[in-house]
Amino acid sequence: MKLQKLLSLVRQAIEKYGMIDEGDRIAVGLSGGKDSLTLLRAMKELSVFYPKHFEVCAVRVDLGFGNVDDMQIRTFCEELHTELSVVHTQIGQIVLEERQEKNPCALCANMRKGALVKEVLRIGCNKIAYAHHKDDFVETMLLSLIFQGQFYAFPPVTWFEDTRLTVLRPLMLVEEAQVKGFCNKYQIPVMKSDCPVDGKTKRAYAKELVGQIQRACPGAKERMFHAITEGGIPDWPPQIIKEKT
Repeated sequence: MKLQKLLSLVRQAIEKYGMIDEGDRIAVGLSGGKDSLTLLRAMKELSVFYPKHFEVCAVRVDLGFGNVDDMQIRTFCEELHTELSVVHTQIGQIVLEERQEKNPCALCANMRKGALVKEVLRIGCNKIAYAHHKDDFVETMLLSLIFQGQFYAFPPVTWFEDTRLTVLRPLMLVEEAQVKGFCNKYQIPVMKSDCPVDGKTKRAYAKELVGQIQRACPGAKERMFHAITEGGIPDWPPQIIKEKT
């Protein structure tokens, strides 16, 4: 996928749900994976010409799973002229060694979110951009159906009253395959996940399940995503613009 196409899809999502306001300072949650690096590149490029002026910075939470060399990511941010804040934690040790959680993802995610929010507030941002793409929305919906008995997917925009921060998901119209193609085309320095349970989670199961459904019923993933965006999920914001038919 070319940069122009990426920017077009991100801008569509931003304008569809009114994600950006004049003067925003937006922190991209940077894991170092393909999704977050792609989002950072898109947001930085978009900030150059978007009608509403906004700033972009990056915040990375080091979970402390191991000695990871993130020099490539630092260089990537420097080349984009983007401020990078790194928060070093022992979340991995706490979750896997001290607590010995059998299902560590939920606790890890909550602790990571806490560290991220604290740093985002410290550096004066009012919004956080997460790199959830279209496939993530569909997988989350399936997980919710299977394990919680609800039709749900995280919203494109969420405002948290306690922190006065807004969470955005500008990659929501971009497919995972497109992200991979973008990273390959532009040689994005993707960092390998250092999480010891990576690929062994319920989300990994949902990803495989979506793949099976899509292969058996071509177009099913797109129809499921349409059901999410048009399904009237209670905490989803209203669409400011409707997609062209």
